[in-house]
Amino acid sequence: MPADRFSTATRIRALGAQAAERLYRARGRTVRAPRRSRLTGRAALLALVVCSLVVALAYPMRQYVSQRSEIAEQQRQAEHARKKVKQLRELRARWEDPAFVEQQAREHLHFVRPGEVGYTVRDGTGAAHRPSDHGPDRAWYQNLWDGVDEADGRR
Repeated sequence: MPADRFSTATRIRALGAQAAERLYRARGRTVRAPRRSRLTGRAALLALVVCSLVVALAYPMRQYVSQRSEIAEQQRQAEHARKKVKQLRELRARWEDPAFVEQQAREHLHFVRPGEVGYTVRDGTGAAHRPSDHGPDRAWYQNLWDGVDEADGRR
């Protein structure tokens, strides 16, 4: 017995299509071919693989981008530190010069050489006047009592 080339389901489908064709011809209509789904099994599998790749690569890509930005920030900080070290080395070299040390001692510590007379001008004008006792350096209660004394003296 020869082997059947088509399965039973295929034969039934073909007979059904022929019967539908005869029926539509009898009614005067044309037969439309059955619509095939655009989403085949291969396409669905491909979409699934692409989606899984996107999901699998999303986290590593985010980590990569964040690490690149951290590396750039670290490089900026390293460059800033290099500049600061260079400035400090230059300052250290200046401090090794005795003339610079003397200049700084005269300016900041008000040192004078033996035999010199040092003058300190408080406000930079050189005018002789009594500084005000009312200022931010005084305690609040001293200002309060001075105000009470002044108010008492006006009566």
